Amino acid sequence: RKDFLSKISISSKEARETRYRLQLLQESEITDIKYTQYIEDITEIANILTKIVKTTSQSLKKNAN
Repeated sequence: RKDFLSKISISSKEARETRYRLQLLQESEITDIKYTQYIEDITEIANILTKIVKTTSQSLKKNAN
């Protein structure tokens, strides 16, 4: 479980970093590509991963007691 939590935490951070970089690309207007849907998708993924991290952390704390 701790290994799972570690990997999901990293995934959550990477998703947030990806969202940030997509937002930068969109704001820079370097290309004509619209990143709105990608940003919405990665935001949803980041939220799901963050919820998994919180739930797993709570479960580990509960089982440790």
